[in-house]
Amino acid sequence: MKTYISLLVTLFILTGCTEKKVASHEEEELQDTTLVNLTPAQLKNAGVEIDTLSMSNVTGTLKLQGAIDVPPQSTVSVSFPLGGYLKSTDLLPGVHVRKGQVLGILEDMQFIQIQQDYLSAKEKFQFAETEYRRQQELNASKATSDKVFQQAKAEMETQRILMRSLAQKLELIDINPNRLTASNISKSVHILSPIDGFVSKVNVNIGKYTSPTDVLFELVNPKDIHLALEVFEKDVNQLAIGQKVSTYTINNPGKKYEAEIILISKNLNEDRMASVHCHFEKFDATLLPGMFMNAEVEVANHKALTVPESAVVRWQNAHYVFKALNDSSFKMMPVTLGNQHNGKQQINSKSLTVNTRVVAKNAYALLMKLKNSADED
Repeated sequence: MKTYISLLVTLFILTGCTEKKVASHEEEELQDTTLVNLTPAQLKNAGVEIDTLSMSNVTGTLKLQGAIDVPPQSTVSVSFPLGGYLKSTDLLPGVHVRKGQVLGILEDMQFIQIQQDYLSAKEKFQFAETEYRRQQELNASKATSDKVFQQAKAEMETQRILMRSLAQKLELIDINPNRLTASNISKSVHILSPIDGFVSKVNVNIGKYTSPTDVLFELVNPKDIHLALEVFEKDVNQLAIGQKVSTYTINNPGKKYEAEIILISKNLNEDRMASVHCHFEKFDATLLPGMFMNAEVEVANHKALTVPESAVVRWQNAHYVFKALNDSSFKMMPVTLGNQHNGKQQINSKSLTVNTRVVAKNAYALLMKLKNSADED
């Protein structure tokens, strides 16, 4: 019985020790994912140098992305008040147009009818006006009754109303009623550009019938074209209205377009980003709405926690620095990056403070050692 109890006690102790060793081993494996140890010889051969974090003046370049945008009041949708068949147009997206320029030509029988109606109404008005004056003279000499005179006046006013309403319809389709005669009635009408600008969309083709609700062309006034940039919440306070912005397209980064910040949105979108609107100092017709662009903004001096650029390593889409726990042990700490200036990289981390010792040079040697060790395990 005593032997049996002794065996149970021994088994319990061994089991406890085994569990502690397993737990200890698991903790070491977890630590190995962020901890790396190097001997003095390894540190020397890798050229690793240690320095302390400090607060430095940072005058950095904030890099942003965005797209060419046009405010609603600068986008014009061109329609036509009456339906018709498109006879001709030579417009293409990107083509510059002048105010009053012919964008296209429409044809329809109703154009002929409205001109005919106007000329007929004009003739009837002139006849009614002549009859009114004749009745006015007769009435003045009491040669005709007041009733006949009033009827003549009413007929003249009725024809005047009809003629003027038809004249307004003609002006809506860009036909000058004062120049319209029986000899120049046309089955065609011109669609004229209401602004100076360029074509952004062509929604019709020759031979297509268009209705008054159809948008035939879309034009853009380049005077109000601007660049809409997106900036992260943490960087918004570094920007101010009036700051200069250097922009460039993705396809041609060597060509710079200078702009100025005119508006900074006070609202954040679902990605915690704010919109920054910029006006170009000189408009370039090659910049089209919707075109993606990159931008660089010089931000003002401010104190920030910095390390040498060589202290930061990138691993699996994240950035890290190695904190020196002692002269041979280092812990990989996650950081977010700020601006760069004169070889210094601004970092943000709740776990790192001024005078914290970090690897300042050849930090990638530690990353390679850490990851190679993890692969071997």
